Amino acid sequence: MSDTTPILWWVRRDMRLADTPGLTEAAASGRPVIPVLICDAVLEQTGACPKWRYGLGVEAFAGALESIGSRLIARRGAALEVLRDLLRETGAGAVWWSRLYDPDSIARDTAVKAALKAEGIDARSFAGHLLFEPWTVETGQGGPYRVYSPFWRAVRDRAVPTPLPPVAALTPPETWPESDRIADWALGAQMRRGAGVVRPHLTIGEAAAGDRLTRFTETRIAAYAERRDVLAEEATSGLSENLTYGEMSPRTCWHAGMAAHHAGSPGAETFLKELVWREFAAHLAYHMPQITSANWRPDWDGFPWATDPAAPEVIAWQQGRTGIPVVDAAMRELYVTGRMHNRARMIVASFLTKHLTTHWKIGMDWFADCLADWDPASNAMGWQWVAGSGPDAAPYFRVFNPERQAETFDPDGAYRRRWIAEGQSHPPATALAYFDAAPRSWGLSPDAAYPKPIIGLAEGRARALAAYDAWRG
Repeated sequence: MSDTTPILWWVRRDMRLADTPGLTEAAASGRPVIPVLICDAVLEQTGACPKWRYGLGVEAFAGALESIGSRLIARRGAALEVLRDLLRETGAGAVWWSRLYDPDSIARDTAVKAALKAEGIDARSFAGHLLFEPWTVETGQGGPYRVYSPFWRAVRDRAVPTPLPPVAALTPPETWPESDRIADWALGAQMRRGAGVVRPHLTIGEAAAGDRLTRFTETRIAAYAERRDVLAEEATSGLSENLTYGEMSPRTCWHAGMAAHHAGSPGAETFLKELVWREFAAHLAYHMPQITSANWRPDWDGFPWATDPAAPEVIAWQQGRTGIPVVDAAMRELYVTGRMHNRARMIVASFLTKHLTTHWKIGMDWFADCLADWDPASNAMGWQWVAGSGPDAAPYFRVFNPERQAETFDPDGAYRRRWIAEGQSHPPATALAYFDAAPRSWGLSPDAAYPKPIIGLAEGRARALAAYDAWRG
């Protein structure tokens, strides 16, 4: 006899109806499908902005489920215990989900799958968050890649399946289990007054993500390679936000980029390489999970990083008050929009880890609290790449000069004027918004004088190189 018991579809970072293999298979089974969202320790420990953004994505996905006659059941607690409760309440015989690859998610999911299987439950995980499962990309010696370029060469010609169409209907259960009100979880509580400032800069939900991809491929992908580093331009796709929460499938992005490439778009291959950079980060986090919490290269454990997160220079960096305009503009962009231009991320990370010789983990943790597109693997790899302690990293002695970076990528100062109010007689709304988002306890005002540099750039570079030389012995 065929199984007619319900399937619990455990929703995590896959908030879409299209190209979700596990959900598609559940829908095709004809069995009742109960989408389940769990607020567990993995979500609870997420930083302020990404946790809030997750909640906004959940609201949009709940609406999408309702549009096809389903609903999202929300519960709070340890994942295994919540699932056990729902299995008892619904008579479900299966729990399915899309895989994640960061260490915390892997540890949780491995324990959940083992426990449920031991109890006779069909516990099954599916692909969907990446283009290629990490264990399918190996070097000629059979191990994981540690350098991006050969990783790219290994996957660039691989076939990527055509994205699956949207699920049009899910069979409902005879009786829906009770659900928490997601609003009662207060996922945005830590954002305080910043939520109202950041919210207009977000693009939330599967439909909006699809529109964003279309606009990018129709208007910006051709110039992507040439213009993506220009700080004041909207030349990038912005899709990292939607990929993070699964509102957009990476396969959908890949095929859109590949179509542009085949049509002769000069920027398309660079865009495809950036998608694979995201894959490379997940590949590293899966095979070498220490990258998210410790120096990937253990010899860097002895480097004399400054480690006080409350040091005055760290606070100045966090507040966008270093006196280095391009650094401050980037840090304020982050606080107002929940995002930061990728070139700016490299500039501010180099300034913190090199000019201020501060441990990359302090910067990584700040980004983890402030980024709407926070991804544990990409964030960790990016910081370690700049700091010099990670795989395929920029050498520590490669110190970005913020002033030269600004001259190259913000030659007319438009980016800096957009985000720094002090000194402008009529500052733009974007620059003033920073003072609306910043905590009142910081005591900041656009009428205050712009700060003097907390360190001379030549002095900071010399200090960083001296520390490096002393460490190398």
